[in-house]
Amino acid sequence: MGTGSSKNADGGSHAGEEREDEQLYVSLKMEKYKLKGELIPHVYGSVPLVGSWDSSKALSMERESTSTWELSFVVPPNHETLDFKFLLKPKYSSAPAIVEEGPNRLLTGGHLQGDTRLAIFRLSADEVLEYPVFIKADRVSPFDLAASWRAYQENLQPSTVRGIPDVSINSVPETDIENGSSVCLELDLEHYVVPAPSTSTNSGLVYAANMAETPRSLTCSGVFSISDGSVNPSHSLKDSGVSVDRPAPIKEMEIVVPDPARVYSGSGMVESKSVGTFSPLQKQDSHRGILVDRGVGSPRLVKSASSTTFSLDLKLNTETKNPMPAAAGAVAAGAIADQMLGPKEDRHLAIVLVGLPARGKTFTAAKLTRYLRWLGHDTKHFNVGKYRRLKHGVNQSADFFRGDNEEGVEARNEVAALAMEDMISWMQEGGQVGIFDATNSTRRRRNMLMKMAEGKCKIIFLETICNDERIIERNIRLKIQQSPDYAEEPDYEAGLRDFKNRLTNYEKVYEPVEEGSYIKMIDMVSGLGGIIQVNNISGYLPGRIVFFLVNTHLTPRPILLTRHGESLDNVRGRIGGDTVISDAGELYAKKLANFVEKRLKSERAASIWTSTLQRTIQSASPIVGFPKIQWRALDEINAGVCDGMTYEEIKKNMPEEYEARKKDKLRYRYPRGESYLDVIQRLEPVIIELERQRGPVVVISHQAVLRALYAYFADRPLKEIPHIEVPLHTIIEIQMGVSGVQEKRYKLMD
Repeated sequence: MGTGSSKNADGGSHAGEEREDEQLYVSLKMEKYKLKGELIPHVYGSVPLVGSWDSSKALSMERESTSTWELSFVVPPNHETLDFKFLLKPKYSSAPAIVEEGPNRLLTGGHLQGDTRLAIFRLSADEVLEYPVFIKADRVSPFDLAASWRAYQENLQPSTVRGIPDVSINSVPETDIENGSSVCLELDLEHYVVPAPSTSTNSGLVYAANMAETPRSLTCSGVFSISDGSVNPSHSLKDSGVSVDRPAPIKEMEIVVPDPARVYSGSGMVESKSVGTFSPLQKQDSHRGILVDRGVGSPRLVKSASSTTFSLDLKLNTETKNPMPAAAGAVAAGAIADQMLGPKEDRHLAIVLVGLPARGKTFTAAKLTRYLRWLGHDTKHFNVGKYRRLKHGVNQSADFFRGDNEEGVEARNEVAALAMEDMISWMQEGGQVGIFDATNSTRRRRNMLMKMAEGKCKIIFLETICNDERIIERNIRLKIQQSPDYAEEPDYEAGLRDFKNRLTNYEKVYEPVEEGSYIKMIDMVSGLGGIIQVNNISGYLPGRIVFFLVNTHLTPRPILLTRHGESLDNVRGRIGGDTVISDAGELYAKKLANFVEKRLKSERAASIWTSTLQRTIQSASPIVGFPKIQWRALDEINAGVCDGMTYEEIKKNMPEEYEARKKDKLRYRYPRGESYLDVIQRLEPVIIELERQRGPVVVISHQAVLRALYAYFADRPLKEIPHIEVPLHTIIEIQMGVSGVQEKRYKLMD
């Protein structure tokens, strides 16, 4: 800051002369100090510095950089001599303070008396700490001081209206912070665990295939699977009371398996304008037309039987019950384009998994299903293994999967065709994206599926390839532990041998994908790189799928979700706003810091994410040792003109808006504000980054935002999002890994 100047009687000025209204801006600094446990540098002393030699009232110094701490204050230039001392003490506990050795420090006229430039602290008889300290003092006029304060307020304090960057890092990890120093958290973390809602994510290890769709075509024949994976051959699904999607049960099961040898044997080949290859002419609506295969979102050129000119068919699909996703923004725009310009079969998308066993296909299918549902696309996961177990039982040895076992091959093609028919029937009823989960390891099988999908849906093959023997071995062992195929095998080693024999049988006949539209994921599951190959993929939704798959991996790590500490607007019952946290909120911030330190004490790659609103930033401020990143995308739902109002005020002054919100909270958009669907759209980059992260993340945000994030991990329907319980002062821990998603909740205070 600059120094002031005074004018003489003739209107001139004399630089360096003191003015009566000038002040001294004093900055005390301690350098090279890195946190020693919970000890933070403080200062205490005489008026006007502190006004008390009571160490419990000492002023805390603030971190200026990684190892520099600073305390600033303003005094008159003719102030009396100030005496003070540095001390180390915990910021949030009453533990004894460690006062620096030596006489009191004296500050006169902005100058530090004496030549002591080191602060010496004796922790014990054998341990002494020394840190350089110095004082900087500038003369400033009240005008300069006020201008500096305004600049600080405008540039450093968060607000809802200023252009704060979406992501900013405001601290760095300490390299030598001591672990296990959570003295303020007296009880074990398990003491704070509370039951999760009954509709939450799975609390135990659940085999992902069991969460796939229940085969609805097996209503009156075959066997039916109990939840624990066992098989009861004497009961049908109808008799057991298992609900199915089809309104009327089928009296007799009939499965028609197309002859793969006849697939694509028809005449009439035309050049595809997208890749320069040839594809067959197809019958669509009794017309023979040219299919320009550009993926989802491409135009359909139809040649009339009685006309020699081409016309562009822009009719919306009126045959489906639910042609549009429950979504907003880019998702809705992409769906509109697909409906208006896409070929009829391209309005439905089938992602067909390909790969050897134990390559993560089912895990990838479940994860992709969850992502697409969250975006608003009606998506279902069809697992052929589940069909096989229901139709043929779980006690199938490795011989059943031999390529030269004609009966086994026929039985497996049979259930694959049955699953495909179920998926296509569901699409014709309004479904949008089907995930077809099986090995599909031969061209013969894939040709059969493409023939069944002709004119009904667009197929994209998703092949998962893993060459890491360590990951394959881990997946095999998880398969033996979790798969219903081995639930009745008491001998683990016998099950392991059988599965490896099954894998060998698949390897003998495996043929990599080289046909059609496909995505190949090669060594992507570790999250350490890999290769992704894309062929003949275009359109909004396929593009989003590729982008999602590029950023996913199987590395286990926790994600902690919590609301900010109670704010003043919470106390007043007002929505939105950017108020500070209350006393209760400050207490929660301290407890949260202790929780994070203890829970993540061994993690060096963890990070803290907050919104740009000050109640989340304040809640994160006591947390030290981890980078803090601000996301504008994590800001609370924008209440528009209702910001700062109570619900009672909205009901009284805006009754129509109140009733509209009450009727449909998911789609209701505040005037000049947002809806929950809008929030989901802006949170997609956050979800992608959470999937990409390999270390733990603590997300401190707001109720509406956390509802949407939690719904993604818990795979909750969109309509439930506005009603999900996310209480204050509670931490939701989401554990992500190869076994799926598990949840645990901690309530730190009421």
